Amino acid sequence: MRWFLIAVLAGSAAASGCGRVANQSWQPSPPRASAVAEADEDGLLPIQTDGDEPEFNTEAYDRIYENPFLLARDHPLSTFSIDVDTASYSNVRRFLEHGKLPPPDAVRIEELINYFPYDYEPPADETPFAAHAEVASCPWNPEHRLVRIGLKGQEIAEEDRGEANLVFLLDVSGSMDQPNKLPLLKSALGLLVQNLSDRDRVAIVVYAGAAGVVLPPTSCEKRPTILAAMDRLNAGGSTAGSEGIQLAYQVAQENFNAEGINRVILCTDGDFNVGVTNQGDLIRLIEQKAAEGVFLTCLGFGMGNYKDSTLEKLANKGNGNYAYIDTIHEARKVLVEQLAGTLVTIAKDVKIQVDFNPSKVGAYRLIGYENRMLRAEDFLDDTKDAGEIGAGHSVTAIYELIPVGKEPRLPQAEPSKYQQTGQPTAAAASDELLTVRLRYKQPAAESSAEASFPVSDSGKSLDGASGDLQFAAAVACFGMLLRNSEHRGESTYDLVLELARFGKGDDPHGYRAEFLRLVELAKSIQGRQR
Repeated sequence: MRWFLIAVLAGSAAASGCGRVANQSWQPSPPRASAVAEADEDGLLPIQTDGDEPEFNTEAYDRIYENPFLLARDHPLSTFSIDVDTASYSNVRRFLEHGKLPPPDAVRIEELINYFPYDYEPPADETPFAAHAEVASCPWNPEHRLVRIGLKGQEIAEEDRGEANLVFLLDVSGSMDQPNKLPLLKSALGLLVQNLSDRDRVAIVVYAGAAGVVLPPTSCEKRPTILAAMDRLNAGGSTAGSEGIQLAYQVAQENFNAEGINRVILCTDGDFNVGVTNQGDLIRLIEQKAAEGVFLTCLGFGMGNYKDSTLEKLANKGNGNYAYIDTIHEARKVLVEQLAGTLVTIAKDVKIQVDFNPSKVGAYRLIGYENRMLRAEDFLDDTKDAGEIGAGHSVTAIYELIPVGKEPRLPQAEPSKYQQTGQPTAAAASDELLTVRLRYKQPAAESSAEASFPVSDSGKSLDGASGDLQFAAAVACFGMLLRNSEHRGESTYDLVLELARFGKGDDPHGYRAEFLRLVELAKSIQGRQR
C-alpha cells in the first residue's frame, strides 16, 4: 500500500462540506478559453497574446552563473545531482506566447532538455534505471565534441503501482484569484482524480489566511465527493504558506504508510506573504520530512507574482520534482501521461560523476545543472542530498568537450609549491574518453549503490548522430540563445530549427513540433527587438 500526499496550497478553511454530484463522468471546467484552446493538427496550442499579465511584475528567479569550461588535467571530476524538473520549459513557453523573451535566469537549460522524452532503453533487470551515452560533433563549434548522457527509469504499469493516498493542499489565497491560477488548478487536479485508481485515496487541505482540512482521506470510488469539495473553493485572503505546508505534512504523517509512498505535492504561485516565510526554516522542515519518508512535489501556477525560485528550492530539498502548469494540456502531460513518474519514486539521491581522461579531453563544460553541482567528495557521501527519478522518467545531461591541444586560455590558480597534480595514470593511455559513475539509493534505503561505465569516442560526425542527440543539442542551443550565453559559439535560431527538424522524429504527442514553433516565435520576437 502506497501513501502519497499531494499538497496543493489552498486557502479558506471555511470550505468544509464535501457534498456529492450526480454524474461521475466529471469534466474539468475551462479556466479560460486561451488556456484550453484546441490544439492544431500537430497537437500544438495556439500562441497566446491576450496580455493577461498584471500591471506590476514581482516574479522571482535565482541568478544563474553558467558553468565555465574547466581544464581536465586540473579538474578531472565533474559531479552533479540529476534533475527531472521541467518547470522552466513551460514557463519559457508562457513568456514567448505572450510576445516576450524570458528573463535569462528563468532559463534553466537542463529543464528545457529534460522536458522531452528520448528513446532510451529502460533497464533490462531489477535496477531502477539504465544509463546510455553518445558522442558526436558539437553543432555550434565543430571543433568541439558533445557527449550526451542519458538515464531511463524503470517503467511501472498502472496495475503494478501501489495504492496512493493523496492529500491536496490547495492555495486559495487572494493571489490565486486569476483565471490561470485557481480555476486551472482545479481543472488540473480534476484530471488527476479521474485518472487515479479506485484503490487510491485523496484528502484535501486548504489555506489562505489560515489552514484547514476540507476533506479527510476519501476513497477515489467517491470521486464526486472529492471533485465537489474542490469545486466549492474560492480565492481570497493572504497567503500563510508555511502554515499550509506544516498542516499538509501533519496530515501525511498521521496517515503514514511505512510500506508505501508518502508525498506532498504543493500547487501554488509560491507567493508566501504571511506567517513563517523564511526560506531557511521552510527548507529545514522539508528536508526533515523528506528524511522521514514524506516527499514533496511542487506544481506552479500563474504569472506576474510567480515565485519560481522558492518553488524550485522547496522541490529540490523535498526529494521531489517541479513542474509549471500554464495550460490544461501541460496538466494532462504531468498528471495523466506521466502519472507514474510524477507520483512514484524509483531511485533517490541520484548523483552523476564524470571522470575525464586528460589525454583525450583538454577542457569540458556541463551545459546547465548550475544549481545542482556537487563537490567531488559529495559523490561518496551518502548524507548528501541529490535528485530523484520517477517511474519511466528519463534524464539527459550534455557536456561540451574541447580536445587536447585546443584548450582556450582559461583562468588558472597559482600552482602549489608543495605538490603537483594532473599526473596521468596508466588508464589515460586507453581509448576511453571518460568514465561515467552513478550513485543512487532505493526509495527506502539509507546507503547507496554504485555503477560505472567507460565511454569512448568513435569520431562520429554530427550527421551521423542520432535524431535524439541532434534534438537535445537543438534545445541546448536554444537555451543558450535565450540566455545570451557567452558559450553559444555559432548558435543561431536557424541552426536550432535545422537540428530540431532533423531530430523531430515521430513525435506522437506533438512536443517537438511545439518546440519548433516556439523557436520561430523567439526568432520573431528577437528580430523585433533589434
